[in-house]
Amino acid sequence: MCGIIGIVGKEEVADRLVDGLRRMEYRGYDSAGVCTVSDGQLIRRRAPGKLIGLVRELARDPAPGTTGIAHTRWATHGAPTAANAHPHATKELALVHNGIIENFRQLKEALQARGHKFESDTDTEVVAHLISEQVEAGKTPAEAVQAALPQLRGAFALAIAFRQHPDMLIGARLGSPLVLGFGEGETYLGSDALALAPLTQKITYLEEGDWVIVTREGAQIFDKDNQPVTRAVTTSGASAAAIEKGNYRHFMQKEIFEQPTVVAQTLKTYIRQVDQSVALPQFDFDLSQISRVTIVACGTSFYAGMVAKYWLEQFARLPVDIDVASEFRYRDPVLEPGGLALFISQSGETADTLAALRHCKAAGQTIAVVVNVPTSSMAREADLLLPTHAGPEIGVASTKAFTCQLAVLAAFAANMAVKRGRMDRAEETEIVAQLLETPSTLNAALNHDDEIAAIAPLIAPARDVLYLGRGQDYPLALEGALKLKEISYIHAEGYAAGEMKHGPIALIDEAVPVIVLAPSGPLFEKTVSNMQEVRARGGKIVLISDREGLDEAGEGCLATIEMPKVHPLIAPLVYAVPVQLLAYHVACVKGTDVDQPRNLAKSVTVE
Repeated sequence: MCGIIGIVGKEEVADRLVDGLRRMEYRGYDSAGVCTVSDGQLIRRRAPGKLIGLVRELARDPAPGTTGIAHTRWATHGAPTAANAHPHATKELALVHNGIIENFRQLKEALQARGHKFESDTDTEVVAHLISEQVEAGKTPAEAVQAALPQLRGAFALAIAFRQHPDMLIGARLGSPLVLGFGEGETYLGSDALALAPLTQKITYLEEGDWVIVTREGAQIFDKDNQPVTRAVTTSGASAAAIEKGNYRHFMQKEIFEQPTVVAQTLKTYIRQVDQSVALPQFDFDLSQISRVTIVACGTSFYAGMVAKYWLEQFARLPVDIDVASEFRYRDPVLEPGGLALFISQSGETADTLAALRHCKAAGQTIAVVVNVPTSSMAREADLLLPTHAGPEIGVASTKAFTCQLAVLAAFAANMAVKRGRMDRAEETEIVAQLLETPSTLNAALNHDDEIAAIAPLIAPARDVLYLGRGQDYPLALEGALKLKEISYIHAEGYAAGEMKHGPIALIDEAVPVIVLAPSGPLFEKTVSNMQEVRARGGKIVLISDREGLDEAGEGCLATIEMPKVHPLIAPLVYAVPVQLLAYHVACVKGTDVDQPRNLAKSVTVE
């Protein structure tokens, strides 16, 4: 959500700022802008919509200068207009902001009472006026920032440029990530390492409450108490090549087809092939003593957590609660001593999930996190870090991050079962063998891409689509419906198949396709009976199953998609592929923006 880049450079920065914004398009946005400092002036260019609008604006009216800031905005306060686009500016400074200032109304009213005039509907503009007021009173930029930051309540990452200081930026973070980058005679600020990838691999992650003075020579970092501090400089490993589509039409398509590789990379870190066992990263507590697991996540990560609940209860016989992060704290959950709180997030910065993590930590829970960014806030605050190795995911609709999360959670569930004495050595060896087969079964699933593409025109005209699944395929039904909603804008809902007759069956008619996920096994017969209920009412069924299941179900489906027959542990990873591909191809038929669907953001850093 939103993207920040700032450069204190040796050369003109406008084009490089725009390039940095382009690398953060995956985060989701609806307007963009830049501001450079040149000859004692703040030169600001902004445009609503996609980056091409800003590029055209800069072509008409360039922004010279070797120091500048830029931003892609996902609208919260105020519509996505040029006036509400960042950077926001006063006579003395311009700034960009990720996050939300929760007390902006009170601050704005006080500033207006002191004669300040506002040009936008945003919460961000109050920060510009607060700091500018201090500068106009004679304070240095550093003193002005020190005075303003304690007045802000909420979450923010800030990059600030000053009219009278063309060789300096100031950055600050609280609740939203901000990265510092070091080049040769240049220094950078960015929302993430990927934004800075072509500029530098030497980065520092600012910690909660930090603020920083950035010059060409380097940076001086201060903590929340305004004390100088030293933060580690690391090598980011982020690659500019990661945001290239290659021969694929969309990033989402590329990332779907990367799944066999990235799942293999992820599993490699959790499996000891020498003795065919499952191993976790180092930690300093006893898993066997965990009495209950509380899983918290949002969106697609929440559905991965739902699958993990089935696995942990089935294999480890461990009671599991699961909550949507945005609701978790507000129901005041009972957190028993000896509990493990498990948080799942692709970015490791999801605001609701991070707030829930801190709530659980304060309540004495042991903290485990599954994240794709091992340097993220969640990762740094965890007792047990369970990283995925999906690599950067550019498509807003999560695909490879989801299957990598499932891979980690499967390994975690198996390890927990071993630690609790619920899985013997022979069973563990069998589970490891199944996990090692996962990449090849994902490849087998991807081989059905053409037939799934052929089904897409049958689904694209629908206004409503239902997904059905039982057991651990129920979360996959929810995920399939979410994918279709996200990128095709077709209303879709996922249901436990047995719940169809308890209300949703009223929606069934010949215009409502029903996608059924039903691998053969103990639950298949019951799912087929639910299919018959749909068929009797004219519903058009797309059945996703293995050969055995398709043969048993018989004829009468609108279409069928054959998946390889797999162990129940890895079935959710394999069945993720057809629901991803179906959503992708339906969106392509409808001509929607697959990689950047409307109104969505990749990394949601506001509550």
